[in-house]
Amino acid sequence: MAKQFPQKRSSSAEISRFLDKANTLPAKADNQRLIFALDATASRQATWTQACALHGEMFSATRDLGGLAIQLCYYRGLGEFYASPWGSSPATLHDQMASVRCVAGYTQVRALLRHCLEEHQRGRLRAVIFIGDAVEESVDELCALAGECGLRKLPLFLFQEGDDADVARCFKRLCKLSGGAYARFDAASAALLKALLRAVASFAAGGVDALRKLPDNAARHLLEQL
Repeated sequence: MAKQFPQKRSSSAEISRFLDKANTLPAKADNQRLIFALDATASRQATWTQACALHGEMFSATRDLGGLAIQLCYYRGLGEFYASPWGSSPATLHDQMASVRCVAGYTQVRALLRHCLEEHQRGRLRAVIFIGDAVEESVDELCALAGECGLRKLPLFLFQEGDDADVARCFKRLCKLSGGAYARFDAASAALLKALLRAVASFAAGGVDALRKLPDNAARHLLEQL
């Protein structure tokens, strides 16, 4: 005769506690992936610290849209390029960023775009965010890669720190070719960078409709270019 286990009926309070706990668990974001990339050469330390403080905005903006999986990428020094494991929590991304120190070196935008295309082939990326202030590579080569991103429906969102006119022209061309959008900010524009990160994360998780629901000027600025 099979052993009978005593049955215990859960109280309404226990059920409520279970549901509350379930609601705090991170949402699955396997199909909503975004690469968050930064130039980590020597001049970028202040902005890196700023981005580290604001990165959580990308997660909070998408909580009601099903969450977001983010991969951190950066380059620095002489040919050092790093791509983190995919993560779905602000704590994970913060730990990855907090251990990084910027090191003098040359830009590696070409290596970044190639990496993004490879990741996109493995599993669809919704968008790429890149924050930088310089380009030291062939613009024609970068445009060819951005055009490939456009053909594969991988939009680039390039945020330029500073006001270098050559960088602005390059970033704008890459964004147009990929179907993404460009914006400029400076070291004092923490609120603007925060809004830009929220806007792209919302787009990555919920598309143009989610971006349209945001009330700030940063979202409208990106929408005008998409």
